Amino acid sequence: MPSITTSKVTRWDQHGREHVVRVTKSRMARELTCATCGWRRSAQFLPWLKAQEHLTEAHQATVDPTA
Repeated sequence: MPSITTSKVTRWDQHGREHVVRVTKSRMARELTCATCGWRRSAQFLPWLKAQEHLTEAHQATVDPTA
């Protein structure tokens, strides 16, 4: 069974636009890449939390589609 190396964090802003940060596993750290603005960051711990923080601060995207 192959390991999952990519996931994503999706949020919507107040105008209904979707914003996505992809989390890609690479060696010890994970690479975060925002599909909306191209923002990139490496994160060893809590990458999904850092992705949520970016979406909230940079894009005011706070609506969780899974909630």
